Amino acid sequence: MTRTMLDRRQFLTKAGGGFGGLALSHLLTSDEGIAGDVVARDHRPRAKRVVQLFMSGAASQVDTFDYKPALIRRHGQKFDPGEKVELFQSSPGAWMKSPWRWRRHGECGKWVSDLVPHLAQCVDDIAFLHGMVSKSNVHGPATFMQSTGFVQPGFPSMGGWISYGLGSMTDDLPTFVVLPDARGFAPGGPRNWSAGFLPTEHQGTMIRPDRPEPIFDLFPPESAEFITKASEAEGRQALARLNRLHMRGREDDSRLAARIASYELAARMQLSAPGVLDISRESREVRELYGVDRESTADFGRRCLLARRLLERGVRFIQIWSGADNGFPRRNWDSHEDLERDHANMAAEMDRPAAALLVDLKRRGLLDDTIVLWTTEFGRMPCGQGSKGRDHNPFGFTNWLAGGGIRGGVHYGATDEWSFKAVENPTYCYDVHATILHQLGIDHKKLTFRHDGIDRRLTDVAGRVLGEILA
Repeated sequence: MTRTMLDRRQFLTKAGGGFGGLALSHLLTSDEGIAGDVVARDHRPRAKRVVQLFMSGAASQVDTFDYKPALIRRHGQKFDPGEKVELFQSSPGAWMKSPWRWRRHGECGKWVSDLVPHLAQCVDDIAFLHGMVSKSNVHGPATFMQSTGFVQPGFPSMGGWISYGLGSMTDDLPTFVVLPDARGFAPGGPRNWSAGFLPTEHQGTMIRPDRPEPIFDLFPPESAEFITKASEAEGRQALARLNRLHMRGREDDSRLAARIASYELAARMQLSAPGVLDISRESREVRELYGVDRESTADFGRRCLLARRLLERGVRFIQIWSGADNGFPRRNWDSHEDLERDHANMAAEMDRPAAALLVDLKRRGLLDDTIVLWTTEFGRMPCGQGSKGRDHNPFGFTNWLAGGGIRGGVHYGATDEWSFKAVENPTYCYDVHATILHQLGIDHKKLTFRHDGIDRRLTDVAGRVLGEILA
């Protein structure tokens, strides 16, 4: 079903316009409002919230979750997959086994590398997608594809689509929150969490808990002593009058409405955000679980713990990024030069906190209706780049899902005997996105937005709900 913003804005204007219209707009975009308008509720939703853990730089499937005994046997032999292979920035080296040992874990007996020992303890709650395929082997476009469903920039992110389709579950916090790596952004930066052509209010709100001001410009600077509670209230009232005047005749322009809504939300967040962001009251056991007091896991652990606190308070979609595109030395998963060194560092930062998030959500009863998605833009080759690295592999890699009605201890799809190409049930981001929307109660084919004469959707013209991994 396609919603037309002009009709909706005209309706809001007739219903009162200005802040009165925005109040009605909020009701329409709340959990019980817009969902009935846009979303085909033809099945009972199993999930309410989503957390996306994005491993920026391309985490190696062949060194984490995709166990290949044939690769171990062929280690050091000439790379020969039976066809010519053109790599991203190198010539194929010899077959290269993982430097980490593999072991079986859980009741399901899943093979997992010692690189991620904490996540290995959670395999009975995880559905692994071993046949993932990307349309690009370039970081920027491939990252956009996983975030938005398209390799080109300018499209709404999955979080934006979910915000648009289901609206907010809380008045005091954003619907869509992004927790970037403290070292910087992934390729493409904030375009990975933009609203694209959707109304601007559906873009992600950045929170950077490592900084003195985690949310930009939420509070006035300390130097502005002339700002008082009374003057701030009077300023908001004056701004409201000016905005009402400016909005007349521009009801179909979502940018002003989004800006007004953001100001209103910011005022409410001045009261709600400080408490949410303060993790000092968490128990010693919880802090240890997430590793927030350990140097290696402090940043990712803090953000995973903050994600749990935001989920508890009604935030619907959260992105947590691991890795930044900030040159050399590499601080992301792009391990061309020395995979053992670089992946060891990145996994040491991510493994404990990510597993802690699963464990903590489960014991609090939140995992039942929260989907956790572990994503990377593509994988890495089973052959060496030089003697220590691995080049990009868009032909086969691993993502995984947990919670929100996803079956645990299973896998879907498979790569060949070397983890070079997906050969069983190749899976694209469209299928992952369709499955997540399905679990949220949304028919991915009906969540559309008219743009440039086309009914756009998150899953483009593709996507299949992966019923094989649903409980």
